[in-house]
Formats: sequence, C-alpha cells, structure tokens
Amino acid sequence: MYYDDQIKNRVKRIEGQLRGILKMMEENKDCKDVVTQLSAARTAIDRTLGLVVSSNLVECVREATEKGQDADEFVKEAVNLLVKSR
Repeated sequence: MYYDDQIKNRVKRIEGQLRGILKMMEENKDCKDVVTQLSAARTAIDRTLGLVVSSNLVECVREATEKGQDADEFVKEAVNLLVKSR
C-alpha cells in the first residue's frame, strides 16, 4: 500500500497534537482541557484510520476487478478492520 503525503501529514498533525497534550499534562493543565484535546486526537486518528482503510479497499477492489476476482472478501476484511479499531 502506498501512503500519500496527505495521509502522512495527517499523522504528523496527530503527532503534534499528542506532544501538545503531553506538554499540557506536564504543565498540570486542567483535566477538562486535557480530555478535550485527547478526544480531538482520537477523532483525528479515527478519521485517518478510515481514510487508510477506504483507500486500501478501493485499490484492492480495483485490482480484484482487473484480475476478474470477487472483491467481496476485501470488503469484508475492510469492515472487520474498522470494527476492530473501535
């Protein structure tokens, strides 16, 4: 699987968010603020995860179609990956 710059940049932003959260913790910031930022990071991770799975699914279905194979198994696997990530 090829990961384009858009996906890599999303992960870099998440990394920055996590560093910011750690700094907040080290500075003993309010729990509510830390939890809010953790929730935002989790949302960003969830969205990135969905993007990675959907991009991979599109590629797998395209390859299966070109080879005359059934793509149902790829769809099931993608759904399972998303379910397990929750």
